[in-house]
Formats: sequence, C-alpha cells, structure tokens
Amino acid sequence: MQSVTRLTLLLCAAWAAALLYGEMGAYWAARLSCSWPSSSSSPPSSLSPNNHVKIAVVADPQLMDSTSLGLPPSSIALQAAEFYTDLNMRRSFQSVVLPFKPDVLLFLGDHFDGGPYMSNEEWHESLSRFKHIFSMNEHITNPNIPIYYLSGNHDIGYSAFHKIHPEVISRYEKEFGSRNYQFSAGKVDFVVVDAQTLDGAKESKERSSSWEFIKALSPGNKTNPKVLLTHIPLYRPDNSPCGPHRSSPVINQRVSNAAMDQGITYQNYLSKETSDLLLHLLKPVLVLSGHDHDQCTVVHPTPFGPVTEHTLGTISWQQGNLYPSFMLLSAGPKLPANSTGIEHEFVVTLLLLILWPTNGLRSLPYVNSFVSFMRSVAAELFSRTKEKDDEEDGEYEMVWDAEGSMHLVKKAVARTPSTSSDSRTTGRGNVVARPTARKNQPEPDSSVLVEMSSEMISEDGGKVPRSSKLKIRRVLQRLFRVIQSIIVIAALNVPLYMMLLFKDWIDR
Repeated sequence: MQSVTRLTLLLCAAWAAALLYGEMGAYWAARLSCSWPSSSSSPPSSLSPNNHVKIAVVADPQLMDSTSLGLPPSSIALQAAEFYTDLNMRRSFQSVVLPFKPDVLLFLGDHFDGGPYMSNEEWHESLSRFKHIFSMNEHITNPNIPIYYLSGNHDIGYSAFHKIHPEVISRYEKEFGSRNYQFSAGKVDFVVVDAQTLDGAKESKERSSSWEFIKALSPGNKTNPKVLLTHIPLYRPDNSPCGPHRSSPVINQRVSNAAMDQGITYQNYLSKETSDLLLHLLKPVLVLSGHDHDQCTVVHPTPFGPVTEHTLGTISWQQGNLYPSFMLLSAGPKLPANSTGIEHEFVVTLLLLILWPTNGLRSLPYVNSFVSFMRSVAAELFSRTKEKDDEEDGEYEMVWDAEGSMHLVKKAVARTPSTSSDSRTTGRGNVVARPTARKNQPEPDSSVLVEMSSEMISEDGGKVPRSSKLKIRRVLQRLFRVIQSIIVIAALNVPLYMMLLFKDWIDR
C-alpha cells in the first residue's frame, strides 16, 4: 500500500507539471523562440529600437459562432468550444504577442466566422468577444497601440453576396473603418485593399471603388516602399511550394462564380489578371496575406524584380493550426525587399495505476536482487570506513628505544564482549547460534494468509483451491485502489487547472 501511495503522489506531481507547462510554459517557450527581425546589411544605427516601428501581425481569428459547427447558439457544446477557443487565442495574444511590446497591431481579416450571416445581436456579441480576446478594452492596447484591420470573406462575404446584402459592408465599416485605405509606419507605406471585391462583377460599385483607390495610389509618393496587405493571397500556379514552415498540404486554386456573372462566391486566390495588375500598379516590396490558415512563402516574378509574399497562419487552433501563428515585422527607414519574418497523460496514469505491483517494484523479477546487491555494496563501503575510523581514533603512546629515538605505539584497547538477555552464543570463532531467533521472525504476509484460507478440504481429504473467488477479490481490490488514486490526483490538480484556466480570462 505504501508503494501505491508513492505512485499516486508521483502522478500528482507529473500532472501538475504537465498542467503548468501546457497552461504557461508552452507560451513562454514560444515567446523565447521569436524575436524582432533585423537586416545584417543595414547600418547599426538604423536597427536601434528608436529608429524602426515594430508591427505585430495576426491573421484569421475567425471567432466561432452558431454557423461554425451547425450547433444551436444555446447549446453547451458550442459554448464550451467557444470558451476554450477564445481562451487559447487570448492567452496566446497576452502571453506571447503583447510581451514583445509592438508599436502597431495589424489584423489580416476574418475576425469572425459567420460574419455575413449573423444577426445584429449575435454579430455584436462576437464583436464584444473579439475585443475581450485581444485586450481592446484594456489600457495595454487602447489607445496606446494603433490597430489596423483588413476585411475578410468571413467578415463581409464575397462580391456576389454584397449585391444581395449590402448592409453587411456598412455594419463592418461602422466598427472597423474603411475597407480600402493606407497608413504609414516609419518610412513604409502599407496599402490595405478589400480583396473580396477585386474579382467582382464589373458593374459592382464595391469593385469600382476598390480599383479607383488602388489606381489613385499608383502614381503617388515613390520614395517610400509599399507593403500590400490583402486577405486573399495573390495568384500562384497549382502545387507551388510554400516553404519549410508549412504544416498542411498546399491548397490549389478553386473559384466559384454566381449565376449570370454576378460575382465570386468563393476563391482560394485572386485571379492571375488581378494579381498582375495589383503588382504592376502598386509595385510593393512585400505582400502580406491570410485566408489560407497556414504559412506559405512564395516569390512573384515581376518586371521590376521579385516580390515576396508571406501568407500567415491562423492564430486559432480551432481553424486547423495547432500552433497559433503571428508575425513580427520591423518597419524602418529602409525596408529590404526580401524581409523575413491530455489524452496521453490520462492513459499513462491509468496504466500505471492498474499495472503497478501491489508490493511495489521489489516484486518484479531481478529488482529485489538488484536492491540486495546495492545494499551489500553500501554495507561493504560502510564497514571499511568504520574500520578506518576505528584505526584513526585509537590512542598512541611515545616509546624511546636504546638509541634515544622516539616511536608512536598504539595502545591495546580492551573490547567488552556483548551479551544478550534473550539469546545464548555457542560454538567457536564467528559462528553464533541463537535459539530464540524463531520468535523474532516476521509474520507471514497477508496475501499468503488469504491464499491459505481460500483453500477448502474436499470429501476425500484433499485441498481444492478457490482461485476464481480469489481472482475476483484481487481485481476488485485493484479497481478500488485505482479509483481512490484517481480521486486523489483529481482533488489536487483540478483546482490548479481551474486557477490556470481563468487567470488569463479575467480582465486586468
């Protein structure tokens, strides 16, 4: 039983360590593995913190709602999924992104999952969750850090949807601002475009307004480099490699059009014509995009040189990215063209509790002999040390010989023979016989007594073992022991888990 208690305490400590790492340590490790990028070709003065703007980029939070899994809005399953997904994004943002102290926050679209299809009440509820997740109601991000947004297809839909429901655009713009605009960070101009309207119907006013904005920028200030921000990535040929950081298969182009040329209902990438025209008019040095939910780095060849596009992975693990992604971008006076940027624990616990020997590890083969060997080695070392100490602790006297030389001679120490009141010593040398030793023998193990009592005498005088009842009793005892240990482990770790669970969810 003592061995089971030690195992239970060991499993409690292991579970506590796993909870601390999963709820805190994993985020610290991710933060330590990232840093703000710098260019070795730039002079040291341009890389100082006061001479460049630090921009943290987040893509596709895509907050869950009633349209995500087809569950009723009031269902417990949907509420639990929303809670854990929101908590994971909030913890990732607060524990990893904000500690880098960015100067600017940039969201690359798809703030919601069912944005175009939600009622006003549900949309504003999702908006409140969005602000809570990304700490916009707290002083750490508002108003100290400027925030810029892109519209995504899960926020306003594609071009074919706008003609039927134009109110979704006005609802988005009322809260997040214009869908096409430009802002500057350092000496870099960032151009935000509504990619969902670029391949729309030619008579669409949303498409016309987006292209008018882009064309008005093209002959503008050419001294500052431009970075193009688009939620939908630019066109790339099928099966184009995405680089070593992608964890999922490459997604090829897929386009769905509404009837009678009323616009796009879905597309993975912008069309080749639209992509080429964007690159020709804006001549960006860098393109940032989202929508794909996984990382992808491609290089677009253009007449004025290659242009690198980085597609960011989603920050939400519920959207297929088990390792939430974000980007750290440094915008300085000169931006280079090629800027880079519980199930297992539970199973192990059950197996250990079920298979752990009742008498501990010593009941396993070779373990008892190994322990005896180690004890004999320790006893041998201890006895030698003791003999040496006895020699060192002896008394010495000075003796002079006939020539006048002095010598140290150890005195003889008389040893008192040990006596025992309950034993008699017989024989010679080191041979000792103790007639009363049988009285001091340990009592037989309880398991042995059970086995002896479980036998019954048959009619002819022979003993018949009751093995079936004994096995059932042992199984029940082991099951009770496992349940008892699980209760102890849960009692110690559930409060710890609840504390870690809500520590990042409560407003500071």
